[in-house]
Amino acid sequence: MPAHIHLNGQWHFPIALTLTLFIAAAVYLRGWWELRSISRGDIAPMRAGSFGAGLFLIWIAIGSPLTGLDRELLTVHMIQHLLLMTIAAPLLLLGEPLMPLLLGLPHSLAQMAVTISKRPLVRRFGELLAHPVVCWMTGIAVLVGWHIPAVLPLAMHSPSLHAFEYASFLVAGLLFWWPVIQPWPAKLRRTRWGILLYLFLATLPCDILSAALVFSDRVAYPVYYATSHQTRMTVLADQQFAGALMWTSVTLIYFIPAAVLTLQLLGPQNRGQVAARGNSVAARMEFI
Repeated sequence: MPAHIHLNGQWHFPIALTLTLFIAAAVYLRGWWELRSISRGDIAPMRAGSFGAGLFLIWIAIGSPLTGLDRELLTVHMIQHLLLMTIAAPLLLLGEPLMPLLLGLPHSLAQMAVTISKRPLVRRFGELLAHPVVCWMTGIAVLVGWHIPAVLPLAMHSPSLHAFEYASFLVAGLLFWWPVIQPWPAKLRRTRWGILLYLFLATLPCDILSAALVFSDRVAYPVYYATSHQTRMTVLADQQFAGALMWTSVTLIYFIPAAVLTLQLLGPQNRGQVAARGNSVAARMEFI
């Protein structure tokens, strides 16, 4: 991180966010335990650990003292963006969240959610939302849109818009990673080669944005002069550090699923067994 930067950010404990995340964790664990008993232990404990880690990283990104510094350093803003879109979102999806959350809800609420999800309009909207092209474009649009020099200052000066920015990072991250991880009730129709191309194409806009921040000799977000009282040199160094952080992090994180998929392509095909297991567990949920 750039030297000679004085940090004066103030942090207030977010009671509402913390309580919301705690309730989400409790509902998930209740449903996970129920599902584990239904499936006779087939649901790995790592699923619950992944979901819990995702919730914790959401709190770190937007509930911890880190939030007191996002108006002072672009690097902190970038860390929040990476935590929400690139790390927390896939961890939540790896927890196969929809089924445990349904089972963890009170019976009346779960039944209402299932009834609504079966409506033709809702189902068609869900299929459209889960299409890889829509997921990819949403992720890229949110990434690029919030880093437009004229847009980022607006969020910094509006608490409600800032909260919307956080939410859009997380939602876009969930959509982006959906075709890659394909949790239940995804139909497991995407080929591994298609997912590899999906990930590769996603790195290109990130690389362009990161390179623009790293190699530019101009400050892209002059608003940081006023919010942190930094000099031009420290603001520029902060910008370059944030770009380098994004560049290396995205490249590394996207490489992990790409490597796993490549190994699967070279190994035995077992997706049919995975799909069959998912259908078996889903069939036992008809009591909802």
